Amino acid sequence: MGGGLSEILYQASIWVLPVLFAITLHEAAHGYVAWRLGDDTAYSRGRVSFNPLRHVDAFGTVLLPAMLLLFGAPFLFGWAKPVPVAFNRLHNPRRDMVLVAAAGPGANLALATASALLFHLVPLLPPTFGTWLAYNLVNSILINLVLAVFNMLPLPPLDGGRVAVGLLPRALALPLARLERFGFLIIIGVIFLLPMIGERLGLDLHVFYWIVGKPIEWLWPIFDRLAGGVL
Repeated sequence: MGGGLSEILYQASIWVLPVLFAITLHEAAHGYVAWRLGDDTAYSRGRVSFNPLRHVDAFGTVLLPAMLLLFGAPFLFGWAKPVPVAFNRLHNPRRDMVLVAAAGPGANLALATASALLFHLVPLLPPTFGTWLAYNLVNSILINLVLAVFNMLPLPPLDGGRVAVGLLPRALALPLARLERFGFLIIIGVIFLLPMIGERLGLDLHVFYWIVGKPIEWLWPIFDRLAGGVL
């Protein structure tokens, strides 16, 4: 029992900090860019903050990832409280919506890059702490790449959906924007329901792996080189 509990606590210790840093920077980046571009909604509500408690969603950030981790799911999935943005208050709403939306995934790529570069400090640290830090850094790279790639999928309310709405001609942007109310239902169906249906039909319908896992496999060697080839 003690060994099992120790292992659970150790696994939690190498996942919790990367998750909190990733979601905090992601959401704070949205709020900061919106604030700089004319909308202080997030700033006035304390969401331009590095305090993770400002961004944590009890179910999406804590309970759901914890359940997936405990039940040995092949991937982690979750979300934070979305940062409120009044797009009509931005200096140039159509252009600035793209910049605000892209800020979150951009922050995740920056954090993944920083995590890879920090690997060069690991050999200088005491072995036990160095190993623990290395696990945190690997998980940080993985989580931030998942957040960056997943959130850039061109489906509202994901960041990529808002980027697409801002860049596409209005004839295409308006129908895409109308999908926002169904966006999370579509996402849940793609991630959870399609694989279950595929298993019954004998088909590989793990679409989440194709659209998120494959790009991460392509990006991983880049971050491995940044880390010194130790990933």
